[in-house]
Amino acid sequence: MNLFATQPHASAIPLQAGYIFIGVFAVLLAASFVGQWLKRKKGRNNPTISNLNARVYAWWVMTLVLLLAFWFGKVGTVILFLLISFAALREFLTLVYQRSSDYNVMVACFYLLLPIQYYFVLTEWYGMFSIFIPVYGFLLLPIIASLSGRTEHFLERTAKTQWAAMVSIFCLSHVPALLNLHLDGFPHGQNVLLLIFMIAVVQSSDVLQYVWGKTLGKRKIMPTLSPSKTVAGTVGGIASATLIAVLLSPITPFSPFQAGLIGLVLCLMGFFGGLVMSAIKRDYGVKDWGNMIQGHGGMLDRVDSICFAAPVFFHIVRYFWHG
Repeated sequence: MNLFATQPHASAIPLQAGYIFIGVFAVLLAASFVGQWLKRKKGRNNPTISNLNARVYAWWVMTLVLLLAFWFGKVGTVILFLLISFAALREFLTLVYQRSSDYNVMVACFYLLLPIQYYFVLTEWYGMFSIFIPVYGFLLLPIIASLSGRTEHFLERTAKTQWAAMVSIFCLSHVPALLNLHLDGFPHGQNVLLLIFMIAVVQSSDVLQYVWGKTLGKRKIMPTLSPSKTVAGTVGGIASATLIAVLLSPITPFSPFQAGLIGLVLCLMGFFGGLVMSAIKRDYGVKDWGNMIQGHGGMLDRVDSICFAAPVFFHIVRYFWHG
């Protein structure tokens, strides 16, 4: 069975996606070589080099997991993002919501809202997918909370669970939902390329903002929210990632100009998503959402920008290109 195929089926990846993965693996090989060379030259105890190698290792793992999910097609991709949502929801609620009286609310998030939302993705039930959490979930959670009889900080407690469900479940479920779109002039079996386009643009924006910031950045853009982000890093990273979006336009139904505009929107939404999630972390006095991924913090630290970019991308594509 071919891993990459020109005519995708349940266990194949479009040829264009295969080329992209090959390119990513080539970059990771080069980064691994550089990291090990710097480790031998600078010593094992250099914190910057150790952090670099940890990040490269984490990207190896994440890229392989993503490739495996795409290979298993829609079911594999939906399961992967269901697990990502589960991990993100766990990190969110662990940090902001620790009242034992609201245990039933958290159970509802994990074992009711989460699986039902991804069931709607799997069955392509767009109507319920789009309203289940923002309408029924948002009404159900405070009802369950009120049954505990505890009224102190009720609005705050309810808002936390609603926000956790919105970001960790609803927003992230838009990533595999891209596989359900039927676009004019774009083969349905190649929808995985839309996922790759979005993830590549958003994640490259994050990485390039870091690179530009370390290279040229001096002035902080939002020091109270994200002390590491600089004006030069933000502008340089977003501009560079927008250019990457233009270069990736051949794998999408977008023209180069359209891909650039969409890429810019994705980068901006990812940037603002990172700021919002950083504000929550700063409010609770933590640097990372968790330590699940070596060198990358928690799951939410990796997908915070995707949480904000994915719904916007999904609805832009569905509105303007849906058949």
